[in-house]
Amino acid sequence: MLSAPTKQESKLLEPFNGLVLKQIFVPASKEAFISAANEIIKAEIVGFDTESKPVFIKGQKSEGPHVVQFSLLNKAFIFQLHHKHCLEYLLEIFQSDKVVKVGFGLKSDKAHIYNKFAVKLNAVVDLNTAFREKGYRGQIGARGAVAIAFNKAFNKSKRTSTSNWATPCLSKNQLLYAANDAYAALCVYNELNK
Repeated sequence: MLSAPTKQESKLLEPFNGLVLKQIFVPASKEAFISAANEIIKAEIVGFDTESKPVFIKGQKSEGPHVVQFSLLNKAFIFQLHHKHCLEYLLEIFQSDKVVKVGFGLKSDKAHIYNKFAVKLNAVVDLNTAFREKGYRGQIGARGAVAIAFNKAFNKSKRTSTSNWATPCLSKNQLLYAANDAYAALCVYNELNK
């Protein structure tokens, strides 16, 4: 069985260059959601992930996802679910078989989406499965996958990952974190399918 580089080993690698703020779009109007949905559907294969406000009390259920992110190779779209115009376009993408949604460890994302919206997430590629099929053990995740596929370090902030994703105005760090989780998935998928 193969294994991904450790966190310490990954830190020694050159950094992975992700998307920058000017490549990250946060739709807030009906027109912006229509435009974003059209681009995502046209892309056919997108990086995908969700973020939820963390819960710190035992037994408390998450009300997430609060943020859904899609990445193309040159940009990312961050859908904040508190926007009233967001949902109809998001549900169309979730249920579409024409848009392949690529990500890491999507089992919990699928469950959260079903629990919150009562819809199935269709046309999904979980990269953990792809790595298991190549002989890797355990959950690889974005950090490990980027190290394997590109010999680069994909650094993720624990502080950002456990921040309040339900906030109406996401911070720059949250935008970069969310966008690049989805972007890394798409880049790794493309590399594995060369």
